[in-house]
Amino acid sequence: MAYSSWFQCIEPSCGERYDVFEVVYRCRKCGELLEVVHDEAELRKTSAAEWKTRFDSRIRSNEWPFGSGVWCRKEMVLPQLRDENVVSMFEGASNLLWAERFGKQLGLDELWVKQCGNSHTGSFKDLGMTVLVSVVKEMRARGKDIPAVACASTGDTSAALAAYCAAAGIPAIVLLPRNKVSLAQLVQPISNGAIVLSLDTDFDGCMRTVQELTERENIYLANSMNSLRIEGQKTVGMEIVQQSDWKVPDTIVIPGGNLGNVSALGKGFLLMESLGMVKKRPRIVVAQAENANPLYLAWRNGFRSFEPVQAKTTLASAIQIGNPVSYRKAVRTLQEFDGIVEQASEEELADASARADRTGMFNCPHTGVALAALIKLRERGVVRSGEHVVVISTAHGLKFADQKAAYHQKKIEGIASRYANQPIELPNDLGKVRDALRRAIEETAEAREAESRAAGAAS
Repeated sequence: MAYSSWFQCIEPSCGERYDVFEVVYRCRKCGELLEVVHDEAELRKTSAAEWKTRFDSRIRSNEWPFGSGVWCRKEMVLPQLRDENVVSMFEGASNLLWAERFGKQLGLDELWVKQCGNSHTGSFKDLGMTVLVSVVKEMRARGKDIPAVACASTGDTSAALAAYCAAAGIPAIVLLPRNKVSLAQLVQPISNGAIVLSLDTDFDGCMRTVQELTERENIYLANSMNSLRIEGQKTVGMEIVQQSDWKVPDTIVIPGGNLGNVSALGKGFLLMESLGMVKKRPRIVVAQAENANPLYLAWRNGFRSFEPVQAKTTLASAIQIGNPVSYRKAVRTLQEFDGIVEQASEEELADASARADRTGMFNCPHTGVALAALIKLRERGVVRSGEHVVVISTAHGLKFADQKAAYHQKKIEGIASRYANQPIELPNDLGKVRDALRRAIEETAEAREAESRAAGAAS
């Protein structure tokens, strides 16, 4: 079948179209952002049941490129791309973790965590980068002069861009805010051979510079204002439904920074709804760090006005963004999905991450923001006990090992580290070891009893 897609301006009164293999990031007529639009009439010629069967048969198969969690949906992502130009690391298909014990603490029987950090570079950014770099490879194969691909990043985007460009043999350029990313995040693009520029500014400053750079040179822009990224990231919601036996959760909580992931989540659900694959929409909750909360402030005034903020330092460094590029797309998504925006303080996000870790997870601070938002909404009764809730974990906790160690050592200024767990230092004496273990086991049992009582009260 003749599946097709194109860039289209998000402004309804404009609607200008562009080829997906054209180097364009904003509408040349009105200046608005673009989005990828699919020929849904052609897609509807295949029934919803057939699409489900097709996706179930492809995922994690060895048939190139359909084993990928993104490319198993190729017809709904970028159908015109030639298979030989797909650059894939077998991304997606990350596990949907049943957070049974943590859910019970909150009085929720159906709490799941989508582990997007269980990916090649350790974050959900792989889902979008596979699409963007594949398109660049196709354009270069068609003779377009694109010497390199560039992004501004607080860590995860740069890692994904560097890895996928390295696999494709395409030079990558990364602009990072100096001393504002973890060592683990800095070493990833360095290891993959990217040209790394460490600038004396914040993410918003890096973003301004990379936009100016890509406007004046042939260098291709890889940030989320490039709507190709959204096509890969929209598969998160589609994959959640597939892993839930094609049932839609009641509420999905997602961390929000530059806000491309918010619109991507909604885009996947709207497409499935249009094709008859789902019958309802989830409520989408966007969680922001209190130190970088422009969307939260706008939501509080009913989106009547938006003012960028000067983002303050936050442990959730990947969402330390005061002027999100995809604000308008995110607002549209929230309005379509009965959306809520909640914020978390530094202590709330650190404690929520550590508390959930104690039930078997290993969370990044951005997931901590989402978990803290869920805790607050659950305490206020906004999220009810009988709901099926999914929290999207955006990155692997190992990227933030130094930060997590500092939490347990009680070395993070202004945070009491309520859930700190420190090694017990002892001489190598069996008697002293046995006494210490006895006390520790008793304390653990008391804590578990208190946890059970709290869980009962929450229910």
